Amino acid sequence: MSFIVPPELVPGDRVRVIAPSSPFDRTLALRGIAWLGERYRVEFDWRMFERTGFLAGTDERRLEELNTALRAPEIRAILAARGGYGLTRIAHLGAWAEFVRAPKWIVGFSDVTALHVEAHRVGVASLHAENVAGLGRGDAKGRERWLSALESPAKPAQFSGLDCWRSGSASGPLVGGNLTVLAAAATAGRLELRAGSLLALEDVTEASYRVDRMLSALIAGGHFDRIAAVIVGDFTDCSSSPHGVPVEYVLRERLTSLGVPVVAGLRFGHDRPNEPLHLGMPAVLDATGGILRVGR
Repeated sequence: MSFIVPPELVPGDRVRVIAPSSPFDRTLALRGIAWLGERYRVEFDWRMFERTGFLAGTDERRLEELNTALRAPEIRAILAARGGYGLTRIAHLGAWAEFVRAPKWIVGFSDVTALHVEAHRVGVASLHAENVAGLGRGDAKGRERWLSALESPAKPAQFSGLDCWRSGSASGPLVGGNLTVLAAAATAGRLELRAGSLLALEDVTEASYRVDRMLSALIAGGHFDRIAAVIVGDFTDCSSSPHGVPVEYVLRERLTSLGVPVVAGLRFGHDRPNEPLHLGMPAVLDATGGILRVGR
């Protein structure tokens, strides 16, 4: 059940920004890098600003950039510039065996879920948190939480006031991320959810019937058979069109059918605040009381 937890960051550590998915706002990314540079030694390849269609450069460029970061023992964190789309084309080709020999924090969300999936396949914890471009427009409190998550990962985090959809309690490693990317990883045979895991889910701009389709496919495929609980985050701009069925109805109906504790209202995903979550770290859920505790 245990994941390898990368070392905590300290000021002066070397971190590397990569662009493994979609193109992004150059100004916001540079603002985020400048802020990071006040505390860490930030490295990046200027080629990350390239654009190839809906990707931040070719697959070859993005995979080379990813593998350079995965292999570098001196790098303490790999920070995604942005999510979007593109990682499912290359994430499975990453140098994951070398990454395990020198584990470091992988930080990001949305499409970066594909990297979290691969890190967890090799048993390394990662951080579901704001991307670098998001830090470029971030507020002081959000940035403070982001820093604390990397510099004090052993410090437990508690989230209360969650909505109980199915009562009960559970404990186990926290896993998950973006539902669409998790469904794609399952299709590719890359999704491995360990027995007893607490599954956190979020998504953006998906119609409720498509959310239903993804959840139903994951359930039918047996991918949720061994999870111990579900934590629902933000499902931002998820439309009820064209059938008028709210996404909350779909989530409640599909997830409570699993027979495990379910809560909703954890503020992580594509809204603000986007609470940092240590994926792979031990977590305890009291669904009845609406409390989630993450960390040792």
